[in-house]
Amino acid sequence: MNYKLLIPTYRNRFRFIRESLTQFEDKSTLKKVLNLGTGEGDYDAMIAGYCDQLTSCDINEEDIAFARELNKEVENIEYRVENALKLSFPDNYFDLIISVDVIEHVGDPEKMMDEITRVLKPGGILMITFPSLKFPITYDPINRILSTFSTKKISQGAYAFGHEYLIDPVKFREWTSIRQFKVVRERNLSGYLIALLEMYWTGLVQKLFKANSDNLPGQETKQISLRPSKSEPWLTRITDGLINFDHTLFNKTKHSVGKGFIIQKQ
Repeated sequence: MNYKLLIPTYRNRFRFIRESLTQFEDKSTLKKVLNLGTGEGDYDAMIAGYCDQLTSCDINEEDIAFARELNKEVENIEYRVENALKLSFPDNYFDLIISVDVIEHVGDPEKMMDEITRVLKPGGILMITFPSLKFPITYDPINRILSTFSTKKISQGAYAFGHEYLIDPVKFREWTSIRQFKVVRERNLSGYLIALLEMYWTGLVQKLFKANSDNLPGQETKQISLRPSKSEPWLTRITDGLINFDHTLFNKTKHSVGKGFIIQKQ
């Protein structure tokens, strides 16, 4: 079972990508798709069902090896080790690029946007999620208060998961505009209720049990680690109910744990 799907913030990102992909009913419109920063390959089997050929890449060789084994029965996936700041693909190559919570790890987010712009075809789509700088205080009150007085942060809450920085949605819209992208859709992912339910404990769980918990290359594998499978627990119905309730209450606020964007290259 992929028990990560029971965590509302994780499930919310997964649902955003899956729901966004459903608009592509004709698979022939997506001949070449890139999952940029696939991690352990959690999304790949789902994405592969919407395209002719999926290339999934990550900078971490161990994660790529695990993802390849996890999805070995899916024929239209190619796995590669790649650096998001220096991709090896030709210009104007992909019809769709998907990147789930990667841009906050690469060190130079604008350089990653440059590489995405280069390898995405004109008219191509980018589906991207990231943790928001404008997170609810119920998610991480300590760092919210610290940010008022200094630039120092504790590496928990919003700054767990190897996050040295978060993405400002206003800045991200500026980056898209500069690179001639059109915003097709913008969505808050997880408001004050989900933030409260996940305050601090998810970061601690990842630190203790997730292999490559900081999402960086060359990290030691934990003796006991949580790895995904393809099975979806039936309890995700409860998680979905929480997500829907949270979205009804807080979808129009300026604060959210994460953001989801669909943008199109002009």
